[in-house]
Amino acid sequence: MDGEQGGGGIPGPFTQVRPLMQSIVEAGDLSGAVTLIWRKGEIVQLDLVGDRSRELGLPMTRDTIFRIASMSKPVTSVAVMMLVEEGRLSLTDPISKWLPEFRTMRVLKDATGPIDETVPADREITVEDLLTHRSGLAYGFTSFGPIAKEYEARLGSVMGHEMTPDEWLAALATLPLLYQPGDRFHYSHSTDVLGFLLARADGVTLGEALKRRIFGPLGMSDTDFWIPPEKMSRAAQLYGIVPGEEGLKRYPLPKMAHQPVWEGGGGGLYSTADDYLKFARMLLNHGEVDGVRLLKAETVTLMRENRLTDEQRQIPFMGIPFWAGQGFGLGLSVITDPVAQSWMGAGSKGSFGWPGAFGTWWQADPEEDLIAIYLIQNYMELTPESAAQLATGQRMGARLALPMFQKAVYGAL
Repeated sequence: MDGEQGGGGIPGPFTQVRPLMQSIVEAGDLSGAVTLIWRKGEIVQLDLVGDRSRELGLPMTRDTIFRIASMSKPVTSVAVMMLVEEGRLSLTDPISKWLPEFRTMRVLKDATGPIDETVPADREITVEDLLTHRSGLAYGFTSFGPIAKEYEARLGSVMGHEMTPDEWLAALATLPLLYQPGDRFHYSHSTDVLGFLLARADGVTLGEALKRRIFGPLGMSDTDFWIPPEKMSRAAQLYGIVPGEEGLKRYPLPKMAHQPVWEGGGGGLYSTADDYLKFARMLLNHGEVDGVRLLKAETVTLMRENRLTDEQRQIPFMGIPFWAGQGFGLGLSVITDPVAQSWMGAGSKGSFGWPGAFGTWWQADPEEDLIAIYLIQNYMELTPESAAQLATGQRMGARLALPMFQKAVYGAL
């Protein structure tokens, strides 16, 4: 397929996606995008629009490498479910079995109140609590009050830092939980903790564990926690809109001469459209793709089922009624009501996926036998002010591109 031609002339219903994305790039809201649509066993649309580096005049290519941020979470979750299948871990296990740092936790009396006003946790954090973000842990950028600043001060940037996993886990365990374990969904470092739990269980780094369990078997050769120097020319640069300024500002990617010490299973991966398609196809096909089985079908079914209670879904996420038409399973969101979900996206009942902070998104739709992958690099500052920024609807130009893409894909069906 000639990706430069947005699908190589293959006739089909998705031809309006390319001009849509082109118009958003030409309007100055995005530097570029790679979008891919797979349906019923084949890629039916592949569009490469704009530049991966505006300064160097390098266009998007099929093998452009993106920081996929929280699209890392489903990958780490799959690896942990492989550990569950091996009988080395269960969903109800307290995580202190592998991470004794978290054996005795305290909980804030008020999630936005003083960090020294706490009560003992009612119970320990379990593996399922981490998989469903009901651990009581947090991110600084999803929280308010003193705890938000404390997360940033003690743990460093969520984009990466020089702490070792053991140092970072010890620091995190000194912070009080915002809510009692199991109480509610609060988006957090839970998947980072899961990744380090997996690493300890396997006796290797998280990167090595993921290569052995997922990337190697599936042939995901461009997915890792860093971009080696010989691949840096393929990296999509990060750009963002600065209020009050013209044009897009570039935010440099971290330059690393070696594999990072801290590998964040919650948001640290880089990948490509073709690599992530292999992973998405595996989950859509109940744990197996191209003759390689990673999980049992019943395990994938568990991951793709909503586990949040009706009461928990009433609680806004980042200031919006995020759960109106969807729920959350084990590392994946899942559409439960397509009509209620239509205000912020599109998809059939049972569609599942999870986005990334820099605008990346994917969704697998079992009813339509479809996978849509949307890769951009739209910078977002992941600081304690970010939750307020999202809630007030700032930077809407680039953010509206995704629902427009989603509606174009499903409108074509």
